[in-house]
Amino acid sequence: MSDTLSAEERDILERFERGKLRSVPGVEREIEAARQAARQTFNKTRRVNLRVTERDFNLAHSRAREEGIPYQTLLSSVIHKYLAGRLTEKQ
Repeated sequence: MSDTLSAEERDILERFERGKLRSVPGVEREIEAARQAARQTFNKTRRVNLRVTERDFNLAHSRAREEGIPYQTLLSSVIHKYLAGRLTEKQ
């Protein structure tokens, strides 16, 4: 395993194995907060029905196959990126 680690990762692992690293106060609270955030990130709570043109539907299917993901996942990702401001129109 250590042959796939970066120099920084090897250094951290070596210090951990020698007992040189200690947890910071409140780490359990931070870990739980990160777990909750991760759970909420992928929690799909709403179902949406969307009508698109046949052409857009076929393009979505084609692009999703290229990416190796379901077309619903692709469309959800596009919507999320657009709403987050990370997907903009080309100039």
